[in-house]
Amino acid sequence: MTAPTFVFVHGAGSNSFTWAPMQRELALRGHRSLAVDLPGHGFGATFPAAYQAPQDLAALATTPSAMAGIGHADNVAHVLEVLRRVRAHGPVILVGHSRGGLTLTGVGNAAPELVDRLVYISAWCCVDDTPAGYQTSAENASSALNDVAGLIAANPIELGALRFNWRTADPKLLAMLREATLADGTDDEFYGYLNTLEPDESLDPGEERVDAATWGTIPRTYVRLTADRSMPIALQDRFIAEADALTPDNRFDVRSLDVSHAGVLVRPAETAALLSSLVEA
Repeated sequence: MTAPTFVFVHGAGSNSFTWAPMQRELALRGHRSLAVDLPGHGFGATFPAAYQAPQDLAALATTPSAMAGIGHADNVAHVLEVLRRVRAHGPVILVGHSRGGLTLTGVGNAAPELVDRLVYISAWCCVDDTPAGYQTSAENASSALNDVAGLIAANPIELGALRFNWRTADPKLLAMLREATLADGTDDEFYGYLNTLEPDESLDPGEERVDAATWGTIPRTYVRLTADRSMPIALQDRFIAEADALTPDNRFDVRSLDVSHAGVLVRPAETAALLSSLVEA
């Protein structure tokens, strides 16, 4: 087969299921795709009984996590194995959303021969700094996620993982979370999206930066989400500018969509059309 396969990498607290609407739209346009569950996600995720209703917040804070000990290197290794199998059937377009961009960078650094195009959708693309450095940068200061620390449901050091209570009933927290993720969505869309999320995420985002000699040789697209309140447009633009400066002969193909951080997942038709155009081009 010569037709490309889209391979999707999810963001923090998410899983392969969240890509189902996108995959449906692409299938209707005649494209093949698959979505990856990173280690400790999907049906490998931890959903404590204390997370269900009625919630037991004390027990939620102490229930062990399957995510403990899983880190950036594990995510990269997992996706590399998937790509080795997929690449046997034709070209690969590797797409990452949000924190999934960290995995895309690791894969591109390690095995550029397995990827025909990288697509970052409002995703982390570390060039001149580490994730921690960008997190505290001026470009990220306006992120609405800075206001939702109350979602943290356990001591990360003691648990060995990040644990979030997406099922909180706190109206102020929910309002801030909606503003951060899906301000352009309906109530039903917002709560539906929250119920696709998983409580636990890895503590280790890695410190990997793009490698001009490997990652820098792969054609790449950055999809800017101009209505994104989780990852400010200033931070998205910084990623693009630094990458282009590093490899000026292989710059990002930059596209823009006026949609929120989770809007691309909840209402994916416009994004699917954009992805489809990459194949047609």
